[in-house]
Amino acid sequence: MSGDFDELVAEADAVDVTGWDFSWLHGRATEERPPWGYQRLMGERVGRAVMSLDVQTGGGEVLAGIPQRAAKAMVATESWPPNLARAQENLRDKGVVVVADADQPPLPFADGTFDLVTSRHPVTTHWAEIARVLTAGGTYFSQQIGPDSGHEISDFFLGPRQPGRGDRDPELARARAEAAGLEVVDLRTAELRMEFFDIGAVVYFLRKVIWFVPDFTVEKYRDRLAALHERIQAEGAFVAHSRRFLVEARKPMGRG
Repeated sequence: MSGDFDELVAEADAVDVTGWDFSWLHGRATEERPPWGYQRLMGERVGRAVMSLDVQTGGGEVLAGIPQRAAKAMVATESWPPNLARAQENLRDKGVVVVADADQPPLPFADGTFDLVTSRHPVTTHWAEIARVLTAGGTYFSQQIGPDSGHEISDFFLGPRQPGRGDRDPELARARAEAAGLEVVDLRTAELRMEFFDIGAVVYFLRKVIWFVPDFTVEKYRDRLAALHERIQAEGAFVAHSRRFLVEARKPMGRG
């Protein structure tokens, strides 16, 4: 998509970025999808559940997009007020109870309440709390951000940094799940191509996915945005690579 730098930036800086719907980027950016199809697999598990909980649901878009329903009740949590309001709007007609939660332990539920807990791209996974609210035999099913995901974006704006697996290492997730008493029954990884076709798409993305450049504002990074705009104009796209992993863990039978 061509366009004047100032117009593209101003448009992207003004658009609403609440919720977790990226449809504004249609035709302006692409990201390859993981091969396993998280939403479909999540729906299959919800359809077999009695009580389900979706942690850090964002605007509820993923949960709202599945046709299946748990047999008894469905609950979702969210901490950010704009996303909380969006989730309540998106999930009200689906019969999902949306609960405000600070994303810090403890979860506001009794021990052994849910036989399924899900979470797509959680900021932090509090494994001990997940284990506590699961029933014996219950399942945690989550797609998470992998190590150094999209580092090309951060590197462009903040400078190159030493690659490191950090807290988003899938094997670390396995170790923490097991330390909380859960059995990891599936762990898969994927590296996925991202392409940004205009500078407005980059601005929108950085305003929405705030951990890539935590102090991002158009004013602060205008020079870097201008440089990237010229690069996109010359090369046709800015390419980065995201990483995802899928983890499924089960609470053993006989554990309270």
